[in-house]
Amino acid sequence: MSRVSLAAALLISVNLCAADSLSDWFAEGKGYGKIKYYYIETNKELADFTKTSAHAHSLGGQLGYRTGDYNGFQAAVTMMTTNPFWLPGRVDTSIIGKDNGLLGKDPTKGFAVVGEAYLNYSYENFTLSGGRKVIKTPLINAKEVRMLPSAVEGYFADIDLKYGTKVELAYITRFKQRTSDSFMNIVEHALGAATRAVTGDDRQNVWMAGAKYSKDNYSVKIYDYYATDFLNSIYIQSDFKNSYKDYDYKFSFQYINQTSVGNAEDNLVLPTSPTGGEDISVNAFGARLAFARGGTSASFAYSKVLKDEGSHDSLVLPWDGTPLFTNMITANNLFQSNYGKALNSDSAYIGGTQGVRIGIKQNLSKLLPVEGWSLSLACARYTNGRFESAQRDLNAVLGYKKERFSLAFKGIWVNNPASATAQNVVTQIDSLTQYRVIASYSF
Repeated sequence: MSRVSLAAALLISVNLCAADSLSDWFAEGKGYGKIKYYYIETNKELADFTKTSAHAHSLGGQLGYRTGDYNGFQAAVTMMTTNPFWLPGRVDTSIIGKDNGLLGKDPTKGFAVVGEAYLNYSYENFTLSGGRKVIKTPLINAKEVRMLPSAVEGYFADIDLKYGTKVELAYITRFKQRTSDSFMNIVEHALGAATRAVTGDDRQNVWMAGAKYSKDNYSVKIYDYYATDFLNSIYIQSDFKNSYKDYDYKFSFQYINQTSVGNAEDNLVLPTSPTGGEDISVNAFGARLAFARGGTSASFAYSKVLKDEGSHDSLVLPWDGTPLFTNMITANNLFQSNYGKALNSDSAYIGGTQGVRIGIKQNLSKLLPVEGWSLSLACARYTNGRFESAQRDLNAVLGYKKERFSLAFKGIWVNNPASATAQNVVTQIDSLTQYRVIASYSF
């Protein structure tokens, strides 16, 4: 959707209203926002024993306004901003403008952007919208783990059917990564300079269809994402939850299939292609058992990305989807959503990787005379015949939440973190440690 068509949609919505109705439309609206402070420090020890350290502070957040309802029409606009300060000589730009840096801008500079601007029309159980939106689906997601969420631009439809079924449809044209102020073609952002070599064109789009069904203790969701002349991705997840005595438990299963489509089928098998002559063929699955009692919850998860010699078998997740149940704070393909990095991969998402994750969360008010505090611990191990050594992750999060305010202290320790190039060449560094302090207030 172009800026012209977006403006036209908003103008049309205005013309639908008489003067009195228009004033009510805005008067019945509501402002909203989030103020956020973020500190991050990242330390790495490379394979040659070289050590690096980078950190950053940033202050920013979101400020928006959503109108009231007029004959089913509603509009919203959200400004987003990140503003770094006290920057050192080596800056961790992952909370500032890392993606902007890949687009030729200064990644240490803050920015402001209209992250959302959309018009909704609702009628009974049907909603149609167009414009810029933050959406959350398994493979196209907001990934709100840094200062700002990622966002997309396009047209969206939601339908609530009978018997617990919901349908989501979308035609997505542009993508804005969370560390960028630029909305650009969604496939071009994924493949960067290799877009034409892979797809045969510079402008392709993504069609998304999803369905969710829930009844009693069972639910299932299925999504299909078709990126024209590039990639088709299918995501399936089923969940069953129940209780036994004082315990609540939930079992989940997931499956992901990805294949190259259209021009990419022919272009990727060429020896000069970004993958070195391999088409995309990915199959992955995972399972998770979670249970809770009182203020304590725990989970055990397993994932496997099947190895397929002769194909690009690592998961391709360029739009901030990090769906595997064994996902950790850093072992999550976080930077695959950066400009031109779609065919890279890391840790749990590399073809052939088997992952195991154990996590526990404790509401500390159940043990100590404190309110609002919680402690989460998680560890994971990833093995792969392509790795020299197993990757091991440990995450700790001390969190506090009271009404609209939240505070989190995060520690991440990783041994032998692994990454893979578009041609499935795996490299590992010795270690990564990271510390974060995040404070936010929503209104």
